Order: sequence, then C-alpha cells, then structure tokens
Amino acid sequence: MIILGLDPGLGTTGWGLIAADGNRLTHIANGQIKTDSDMALASRLLVLDLALTDLILEHQPNGAAVEEVFLNVNPQSTLKLGQARGVVLLAASRSGMEVGEYAARLVKKSVVGVGNASKEQVHAMVSRLLPGAKVAGPDASDALAVAITHAHHLASARRIPRK
Repeated sequence: MIILGLDPGLGTTGWGLIAADGNRLTHIANGQIKTDSDMALASRLLVLDLALTDLILEHQPNGAAVEEVFLNVNPQSTLKLGQARGVVLLAASRSGMEVGEYAARLVKKSVVGVGNASKEQVHAMVSRLLPGAKVAGPDASDALAVAITHAHHLASARRIPRK
C-alpha cells in the first residue's frame, strides 16, 4: 500500500510517500510545495491544488493522511492554514482515496514516543524508520511522520478482529 502523508500549510505544504507492507515501511519520495506570498490567496490555493493533483496522478497512492489544524496565536494564520488544509483534503479525497486525519500530538507520540517531541526529534525518528531517505525539510519530515502514523494505525486496525 502506498500512503501519502501531508502536512498542510499555505506557504509550505510538506508531502511524503511511503510503501507499507505489514510492519515494513519503505520511503518512496518526499518534498515541499511552496506558494508565493506575493500572490493572492485564491491563486496560492490553486497552486497548491494543482501541485497535489499532479503528485497524486504521478504516484497513485492508495491512501492519504493529513495532520489536523492546531490553533495559532494569530487568528489570520489559523484561517489561512485551515484553507490550505481544506485544499489538501479536497485534492486527496477527489482521487477517491480514504483520508486519515491525525492530531500533531498523536503523530509525534506514534513516531517519537512522546506527544511534545520537537521537530528535530521527529526528523531523527523519521530518518531512522526510513533509512536512506533524503528528507526535503521539516515540513516533508512531518508529512512522512503523518504517513508512518497512518500506516501503523491501518496495520493495528487489520489485526483487531471486527465483530
């Protein structure tokens, strides 16, 4: 199963693709989609949508996972993040994939073992879990962590019998 992890942001959206075969995880690709802050909001959202659509068409993931929005001190930043997250959810859902959503604390706990881990700790664990992966930056690292979290949750759900 190929999983697309996404860390939404208006300025930079991180993405990461992994292959999950049971408990075995393999890095496929990762990167960052950047938008120009001089552009109008609608244009930036369109750039994000087009880039994600191309990414999904190229790699054909089976599922996606998105980090949930956290509240910023600045309400305008939270609104912009929410709009970018909406575009990310739409792009993933449009392709017919099921989309998992995970709180940042849960992602950190799943990958590092503690919910208040730093970005550096997340990056270090992602590098350990996906040896040889050249991570494009902190947003890509977070996106790979979201994909890893989704893979672990899917594997756990398959092991628990349904009644």
